[in-house]
Amino acid sequence: MTWTVERTPGRPLHRTDDGHLAVPLRLTPDGGHPTDTALHLTPAQAEHLHAALCRALDGQSAPPSAPDCRTPLRASPGAADIVGRA
Repeated sequence: MTWTVERTPGRPLHRTDDGHLAVPLRLTPDGGHPTDTALHLTPAQAEHLHAALCRALDGQSAPPSAPDCRTPLRASPGAADIVGRA
C-alpha cells in the first residue's frame, strides 16, 4: 500500500500546551480517504529536523515563495555541529 503525506491545508504549525511543536499532516492511502493528524516534535527534535532539512537543501536555489528563513546563513566560527540522534 502506498500513502501520500502532505501538510494539511489551512492548518499552520503550532505549539502545543506541553511545549511541543505540532505539524499538521494529511495521510491518504492510494484509493482511500484522507486522514488528518499531526507530527508532534519536542523542541530538540524540531531543531534536529530543521538542521537536517537545511543540509538537504544546501546548494539549491530557494523558490520565490520560500520564507525568509531560507536565505543563506553563515555560522560563526565558534558554532558547534549538531551531533547525535533526535
